[in-house]
This record gives sequence, C-alpha cells and structure tokens, in this order.
Amino acid sequence: MKVEDWGLIDYLTAQSLQHQYVEEVVAGIREETLVVCSHHPVVTLGKKAKPSDIMGWSGQIVETKRGGQATYHGPGQIIAYPILNLEKRNKDIYLYLRQLEKSMELALEELGLESSGNPDSTGLWIGDKKIASIGVAVKRWVTYHGLAINLEFDPLAFTGINPCGMSHNVMTSLKQMIGDSFDRNKFKESLTFHLLDCLRPEAFGICQEGPTISQ
Repeated sequence: MKVEDWGLIDYLTAQSLQHQYVEEVVAGIREETLVVCSHHPVVTLGKKAKPSDIMGWSGQIVETKRGGQATYHGPGQIIAYPILNLEKRNKDIYLYLRQLEKSMELALEELGLESSGNPDSTGLWIGDKKIASIGVAVKRWVTYHGLAINLEFDPLAFTGINPCGMSHNVMTSLKQMIGDSFDRNKFKESLTFHLLDCLRPEAFGICQEGPTISQ
C-alpha cells in the first residue's frame, strides 16, 4: 500500500483528490493508498447530519458522502484516509471500522494510554472522553474518508456543533490527556505503521507485524 503525506491541505482539495484516487483504484490504475494529512478549520456533515448539529459555527461547512453526523477538522488533528479495495477484505465494512479503531488503539498504547471503541458510537474513547472520530464512505467497494484523531488542544474544535450528535464537551485531545510528552511526527509514524499493519488483506481478523510501505 502506498503512503502519501499531504500535510496541511484544504478540505475541498483533499476531497477532490480522494474522489480521483477512488476512481483510479476502481479502474485498476492506482495502487491502494493511505493518505495522512491535516486540514484548515472546517465542519463536515455526514449523511446522518441534522440541522440541530450546527449551533453557531461560523466557519466553512462542507457536505460529504461519509457516514455519521457533523464533525470538526483542524490543524491540531492527524487525519487518515485509507483508499483501499474491500473486495480484497471479504467486503467486511464492519471489520474495516474495527480495524481503524484498533490501529489508533495500538498507537495510543505506545504512549501508555488505554482506549477502546464504543458499540454505540464509532470512534475511539479514553474513559468517557472521545479522542478520535471515524466516518467512511465506500464506492464500488473502494473506501475513502476515514479517521481523525485529536492531538493538540484547539479552542475552535467542535465549538458551535454537536459532534456526532453529542455535546462538544465529550471531546478530548492527546495534549489534554498527557500534556506535551509526545512528538507529533513520531505519533504520525506510529499511527501510519499500525494502519498499514491492520488494513492489509492478510491481517484482516488478526493484526500481524511487518507491513510493507511503498513510497
């Protein structure tokens, strides 16, 4: 699987590139790609978003085809967009979501944090606080959109919205949990490693070591 780091990128630009990559993977002219990036402040609306999810947010709002409701993206997050073919993974969307959660769990575990998924709310939780959100879309069994994990404290984050239909007070960040005792780039490398590990076809069901990275 190829890895691309898009850095800090406008959301609409990233969305357009994802659509292009999906079509190319479907056509067999692009290998599966894991994109990592961050976005300028934006609120995105999933298919289940409701008018009540927006309560005063005055910034950019983008409607998307991913699952879920409203969420915030900003530069204090690391975002991952796996563009891969689920036909090579038993067309198991549920397991795909669990593997996304597992990848983040393993990266956080390296920092001494115990996290888990919530059967009532896709994403990742540390106790009663949500540190990461997941919202995916699938076209002809090729995935796009993905996950966002909160690293830095961002005063704009989730203000003026009900993230995933919940109070913004439920959201947390890595910095709020452990302060400055982490390196953003090292965490990004760790998360990338675990995503590659847990999303390769051979690893579906059981995560193994030794993913192959194509640059």
